[in-house]
Amino acid sequence: MSDLFESAPHSDAPRPLADRLRPQNLSEVIGQVQALSPDGPLGAMLAAGQLSNLILWGPPGVGKTTIARLLARETNLHFVQISAIFTGVPDLRKIFEAAKHRHAEGRGTLLFVDEIHRFNKAQQDGFLPHMEDGTIVLVGATTENPSFELNKALLSRSSVIVLTRLDLAELERLTQRAEKLLGSALPLTGEARDALQEMADGDGRALLNLIEQVASWKITTPMDREALSKRLMRRAAQYDRNGDEHYNLISALHKSVRGSDPDAALYWFARMLEGGEDPRYLARRIVRMSVEDIALADPQAQDICLNAWNTYERLGSPEGELALANALVYLALAPKSNGVYVAYKAARRLAKETGSLMPPAHILNAPTKMMKDLGYGQGYNYDHDAEDGFSGQNYFPDGIRRPVLYNPPERGFERELNKRLEYFAKLRLRRSQGD
Repeated sequence: MSDLFESAPHSDAPRPLADRLRPQNLSEVIGQVQALSPDGPLGAMLAAGQLSNLILWGPPGVGKTTIARLLARETNLHFVQISAIFTGVPDLRKIFEAAKHRHAEGRGTLLFVDEIHRFNKAQQDGFLPHMEDGTIVLVGATTENPSFELNKALLSRSSVIVLTRLDLAELERLTQRAEKLLGSALPLTGEARDALQEMADGDGRALLNLIEQVASWKITTPMDREALSKRLMRRAAQYDRNGDEHYNLISALHKSVRGSDPDAALYWFARMLEGGEDPRYLARRIVRMSVEDIALADPQAQDICLNAWNTYERLGSPEGELALANALVYLALAPKSNGVYVAYKAARRLAKETGSLMPPAHILNAPTKMMKDLGYGQGYNYDHDAEDGFSGQNYFPDGIRRPVLYNPPERGFERELNKRLEYFAKLRLRRSQGD
C-alpha cells in the first residue's frame, strides 16, 4: 500500500476542483470550528503538541480526509491513508511493519483509515497493540455512529471528534473560494446561487463538483433557479434505512408528535419518505405513537392510525401516504398521555420482583375437591352481585401492599377515567371499613 505523500505518476489530466482547493493548513479549513478552534479538542491537542488516536465521525464531504492529512503535517507524522473497503490483513501487516521501522528511526506514522467501521471486530482489534506501543497514531473516519460500529477496546483508546455538515454560510465561503480560483463569478442569479448551495446538502465536496459543472457551461447570461434546476440534479439526501439517519429521523418524527407540532411531524415524515423509507414501517411507528403517547387520553387515536394503515395497504403509494399524514396530524394535535405506558413499565418491574408469589386464594378457581379443601375460591365475592357492582376485594398477592401503578393525567378522556378511579378508591375504602 502506498501513502498519499508519495509522488504520483505525471498526468496531463486537469485536477478536479475539489483537489485544487484542498486546504494547505488547518486555518484554511472551512467549517468544523467546534473541533479546530483553540478551545476545541483538536486545537487543544495541537497546542499541547500531543496528538492522540482519533475517530472522526461525520457526514460525507465535511473534511475528514483533509483534516487527517493536515494533522499529520502539523505534527510531522508520516501520513498513510487506507480504506477499510479495499484493505485486507496482508496489507495491514505491511503497513504496521513499515511503521515499526519508522518508529525505530524516530518518526511516527499517522494511519488514516477511511470507512473504519467496515473492518470487523477482529480486524479492529489488530490495531490495538500498534496504537498502544506508539507505532501508529490511528485516525479513523466514519459516517456511522462509532458507539454501534466500533468495538469498545478501540473506542476506549481513541477520542471521538464529531464533524458537522457545512451550513449555508460556510458553503458560500467555499463558493467564493472556488470563484477566486476559477477567476470569475458563477453565471447565476442570487436565487440560483442559493439553490446550488442547497443542492449540495451540507457536502463541501458535492458543492465543488456542482460548481465545476456550472463553470464548464461557459454561459454569459446569469441563470435563474428554474433554469439551473433543469440542468443540475439535487444531491440525494443522506439517508440510510439501516443506519444512523434512519434512527435520528424516526426519533425526530416521534418527538415532534409527542411535542404537539404537526408541522414538524409532517416535515420529518416527508424527509423519511424522500429518503426511501418503507411507508409500512412508518405506519407501524405511527400506531406505536398512538398507544405510547396518546393512549387513553384519546381512545379513538389508535383506531384512526390503524384505519390509516389499512387505507395505505389498499391504495398503495403515493396516494396511501396521505392517510398516514392525516393520522400524524391527528396524533400531534391529540391530548397526550403516557399514563398507561408508565403504569405498564411499573407493573413489569413489580412482576419481576414478586414473580413467584401466588394470587390470593379467594380468586383462584377450585375445579377439584382437593383445591376446595385448600381454600381455593373461598370468600370470593362475585362483583356483579355486590352493591354498585364492586366488591372491593384484593386482587394482588397476599403480603404485597397495594400499589398505585396507573396515574392518569387530567387531559382528554383520562379526566373521566380519573373520576372513575377516585370513585372506586372511595368504594374500596368503604368496603374495607365494613361500610
